[in-house]
Amino acid sequence: MEHLLDWFPDRLQSWLAERGQPSYRAGQIRQWILRRRVDQFEQMTDLPKQLRAQLAAEFFIWSSRVAAHQKADDGTEKLLLELLDGERIECVLLRDDRHHRTACISTQVGCGMGCRFCASGLDGLIRNLTTGEILEQLLQLDRLLPAGERLTHIVVMGMGEPLANLDRLLPALASATDSQGLGIGARRVTISTVGLPAGIVRLAEAGVQYHLAISLHAPDDALRNQLVPSNRNVGIKALLEAADQYFQKTGRRITYEYVLIGGVNDQPRHARALAALLRGRKALVNLIVLNPVPELSYRPPAQAEVERFVQLLETGGINVHVRYRKGDQIEAACGQLRRRTDEHLPTGPAGLEKSPQTMPTGAETVSH
Repeated sequence: MEHLLDWFPDRLQSWLAERGQPSYRAGQIRQWILRRRVDQFEQMTDLPKQLRAQLAAEFFIWSSRVAAHQKADDGTEKLLLELLDGERIECVLLRDDRHHRTACISTQVGCGMGCRFCASGLDGLIRNLTTGEILEQLLQLDRLLPAGERLTHIVVMGMGEPLANLDRLLPALASATDSQGLGIGARRVTISTVGLPAGIVRLAEAGVQYHLAISLHAPDDALRNQLVPSNRNVGIKALLEAADQYFQKTGRRITYEYVLIGGVNDQPRHARALAALLRGRKALVNLIVLNPVPELSYRPPAQAEVERFVQLLETGGINVHVRYRKGDQIEAACGQLRRRTDEHLPTGPAGLEKSPQTMPTGAETVSH
């Protein structure tokens, strides 16, 4: 059997045509799954009974089960999803007072970028997620919302490097932003990358209007090589050139994410160098106070250091925002829940079963 979400949209239309079904049936199926939150083909009552039986015989809708579900008082919810092969990934639902409902999703099991302060990459890259596994995270999070509420934003900031899995990510986002899909506007989607110039250029040429966020974390190659080892093969100059090309193609302002690490990249000289690096570019610096990972020695800076860093950037003419932290009660660093959860969680059929709420804690700290 096949994961139906992997067949959206073109392969599903071909499958239907081979069985003499009109093309509009694909839109009906997508509406049922992506908008009406059904989980059984039998519930798709405007489809012929024979077609429902054929779908049920050849496809399944869910390829993951909720292995752990954490909630914080601020409305943040984090899911640890167990996939069919037993691997686990994380995704997060963030709520705010403006009625934004943001999904943070993963693109890989683990990560191969090796950023020194990140829990996701401690065990390396295991594999890419499929289009269906990426899209299914959105559906799992959407089902946490009450009737009448829908996801409004997507941030691709979970586990993995999105630009290393564009072949599967772009079709998933196409379904999410399609009017017959989740209906989320393309300008409400943000893709966060550690910085793969070829991937940035490819994304620019794809003709999409997604926001691009680049995880910079250092103002020079010497420091970035230490914090982001993949930079040794890239360099900040090539990264900025690709980002400039993305801006020229799309007109979308680039966000540069900068995790502030106490005593490492948070000093006045770093702020001044960062301001000089980005001066003249239409950019936003998104400062993120480090979420400490127990296995690592890095720690967040003092609040006074954060405020000084912001002041120096603003003095240098740079637009800056300190990311609002969500889910602090359930620890926020991406990848922590996967690492802390018992390797021998009970398994079962794919679906929406939740494990007991006493699972080890962990959650995400992303914001749109």
